Amino acid sequence: MNRNKVSATARKALRDAFGLWPLHEAKNNVVLGRHVGKLRRFEDDEVHRLGPARPQALVATVIPTYRRPELLVDAVNSALAQTVTDQVVVVVDDGAGLPALPDDPRLHAVGLSRNTAVLGLVRNVGIRLTDSKYIAFLDDDNTWREDHLELALAGLEKGPDVVYTAVERRRADGTVLDVLTREFDRRSFRDGTPYVDANSLVVRRSPDVLFSRLPRTKATLPKEDWEFVHRLAKRHAVEHVPQPTVRYLVNEASYYTAWD
Repeated sequence: MNRNKVSATARKALRDAFGLWPLHEAKNNVVLGRHVGKLRRFEDDEVHRLGPARPQALVATVIPTYRRPELLVDAVNSALAQTVTDQVVVVVDDGAGLPALPDDPRLHAVGLSRNTAVLGLVRNVGIRLTDSKYIAFLDDDNTWREDHLELALAGLEKGPDVVYTAVERRRADGTVLDVLTREFDRRSFRDGTPYVDANSLVVRRSPDVLFSRLPRTKATLPKEDWEFVHRLAKRHAVEHVPQPTVRYLVNEASYYTAWD
């Protein structure tokens, strides 16, 4: 057997044993992990600088943003329009400056002292600046249906710690591309096209509900969302709500995600 065949056989054995995305994530940790300590210290400093107030509510919705003023306002309005009103909405700007936002006592907007381009870190600041039983996530170019939190919380009341709804992916002109909906299976999740998006997640707060701080680029795979769900699913039950409550923009200008 030649060297190429041996290498291919070894790669297949590793993928069968561990899965495609865990292997990629292990490589990411080796290549990018040296930056994490510095980024964690920056995150700690920002939480300290922006605290110590911790808005309290049943649900904290965390919205990271960077240079999307018009879309951000739409995202914030959809969060504030939820049928579940016992919530706070925390917007965390990644060092670019915030536009004028709706006047609502449930809305808290903060800005990092510099740009990081690390989505997990930006979300973590929002998580750590709140005190709530549940945490939801919404990006600045997406919106929710009014019953998103209501349906997700109903799922959480059944006992799981992680719930995700179906996602309606839309083109820039507003037409629907497809609906992403699939029951969770951790084995399939480790190997195929990731099918859980952070915008659809509502989770029960716990110490491990923090995102990866690896400085991923648009080309880095897998993304923060996959790592977050895969890690939580090791210790927490995950449930899918099949109703499409997220309107997800397939955004070619995305700051964090590459689309072709």
